[in-house]
Amino acid sequence: MRASLFLFALAFCCSNYAAAQIDQVASGLGDDKIVAGLKDALQVSTARAVALAGKRDGFLNNEDIRILLPPKLQAVGKSLRLIGMGDQVDELEIGMNRAAEQATPQAKEIFLAALRKMTVNDARRVLTGGDTAATEYFQATCAADLTAAFSPVVHRSMEKLGVVRQYARVIKNAPGGSVLANEFDLDKYVVSKTLDGLFYMLGQEEAKIRRNPAAQSTELLKEVFGGR
Repeated sequence: MRASLFLFALAFCCSNYAAAQIDQVASGLGDDKIVAGLKDALQVSTARAVALAGKRDGFLNNEDIRILLPPKLQAVGKSLRLIGMGDQVDELEIGMNRAAEQATPQAKEIFLAALRKMTVNDARRVLTGGDTAATEYFQATCAADLTAAFSPVVHRSMEKLGVVRQYARVIKNAPGGSVLANEFDLDKYVVSKTLDGLFYMLGQEEAKIRRNPAAQSTELLKEVFGGR
């Protein structure tokens, strides 16, 4: 039993194994153990990612996922800063990040629903994949549902926080900003960047669980990964 758990941990954590070697290890494991171990790991990693990104300043104070002005508005923002109106740009960016932070907790139940639907074949593909194979699985299976769940939350948050008003003020006051007034969907941009940030955090948490015993915080994770 202990040997099987060691092989499972080795296969899951060492992504530089040759595919044939990993497949051989995985084929010797019970389906129940593979699925249970992966689901437990993914419940932990998704919960951590959502908690980290979905708290106050989870986006705003994380340089890796902070939402900046969209590329089309970078020149507008720079112009405002040059004429002493950078506070308007800052307020707009803060509002976008606050909206992302408020939308992110919606992801938890969507991730759990995807886990409940995970098949043995899905689990084996994740098992034999790279450090972010599970994150890629979630991107493929959850992106549409997350977009649908995030969109109304982001819209309501940005209205409540005054982001739409801030955006209109930036466009109005920036030299040449009026050209972009009807060419940019701010809601869509923030939703997209929220997804990007969440999946980035999920990938980071997944990699920790695969590589770092200290990140294995449940009994099943300790059982599965503790033998390596």
